[in-house]
Formats: sequence, structure tokens, C-alpha cells
Amino acid sequence: MAGHSKWANIQHRKGRQDAARSKLFSKLSKEITVAAKMGDPDPEKNPRLRLAVKEAKTQSVPKDVIERAIKKSTAGDGDDYEEIRYEGYGPNGVAVIVEAMTDNRNRTASTVRSTFSKNGGNLGETGSVGFMFERKGEVTYPASVGDADTVMMAAIEAGAEDVESSEDGHIIWCADTDLNEVSNALEAELGESDSTKLVWKPTTTTEMDLEGMQKLMKLIDALEDDDDVQRVTTNFEASDEVMEQL
Repeated sequence: MAGHSKWANIQHRKGRQDAARSKLFSKLSKEITVAAKMGDPDPEKNPRLRLAVKEAKTQSVPKDVIERAIKKSTAGDGDDYEEIRYEGYGPNGVAVIVEAMTDNRNRTASTVRSTFSKNGGNLGETGSVGFMFERKGEVTYPASVGDADTVMMAAIEAGAEDVESSEDGHIIWCADTDLNEVSNALEAELGESDSTKLVWKPTTTTEMDLEGMQKLMKLIDALEDDDDVQRVTTNFEASDEVMEQL
């Protein structure tokens, strides 16, 4: 999915340049706390927590922040967060999935709906766009880890389903239920990954022109600015020329 890969690259560049790291740290910490609360507080015994901690480390979250987030899950005085997925349409009919963690469902739903409306989008019912995506495990590595054949062989041995290699790096796909096992096997063969997480992978894409992409970026930025929103996924596809002008 070229569009998905490009969006991943946009997110990566934006992440590196973003001065407001505290917001990202807060969202990653929330995921760690929820994962620890739902299972064992030991990452080695809790695959979801292990993946959350791994992703936090790749984003340079300090060790003490990670440990504090885990301890918060066992303190008994933390907020009870509910995981909610919203689905809707953005500019040009592009599909948008919004994943949130909230302690107030009504507040979050109202904010997300308003954000869609103010930015040329429309919040739909659950399932309205979900059929255009598959839940997958995604592991990314820099291009420097090896050539396409080397990474492909490592991915096959690890039990992955597919690999996308380009000059930007390698994206390795696997079944969502296999992510922990596949990422461990890849780490043993290729070393630490850039990112390891569960994602919504588009199965169909929507072509976007420059104006549409500018509007879409505005919508995504507004959604991600909400503290309750953990991540936003779309199924856009755009030409290299459009991407370079953003």
C-alpha cells in the first residue's frame, strides 16, 4: 500500500520534528498503563504491554516515565480508560479510523464528531469504513539493516506475511495475533526495530490531490491534538509530486 507507506513516513518525519513531545509521551504512557492493567504488569508475561513498552522506547520515552506508567496500573487510583474506535470520512471521501482511550465516552464522542464536521469530514457508524482495512502487525526497520532479500528471508523465517522494501526502509507485515512472536524472531535476526505495533492496513485506497491532502492533514492534526485520541489511520493514496508539496 503505497499510500499507507507514505503516511507512515509523514508520521515519522512529523514525529521527529514535533516539539510537543509531552503529548506523544502522554499517549504512549496511557497505552502502557491500560495494557498493564488489563494483564500482567511484567512485560515478559504480557505481550500487549511488551509491545507498548517497545514502541515507547523507540519514541525515546524515558525509562522512568515507562516505569511510572506501569506502576500506575497497580496503584488502584488511576483512571479507568475505555477503548473506543470511531470511523468516518474525511475530504474527498477518504476513510478515517480514530482509536481513542477515554474516561468519558460522551466527551470524546462529542469532540471527535465536532472535529470531523469542522474539517470537511463526517463521522459515521461503527463499521462504516472498517471493512476497507485489515488489522495487521507492522514492524519497521531502517534501510541500513540489510537489502530487500536479506530482510525478506528474515521475515519468512519469522513467520511474517509480507515485506515492503524501499529506499526509506522496510515494512514487515504479519497477522495481528502473531506480532509478538514475529517481532521477537525478527529482533533476534535483525536487531532492534524502528517500530513494532498493531495497525489498520488499508485494503482499498482513495486517491488524493494536493488540496485534498492539505485538508486531510488539517483534519488529522486536529484529531491527534485531542488528548483522548491515541492514533488516526486513513486510506489515502497520493502521488510523489503531491507528497513533496505538502
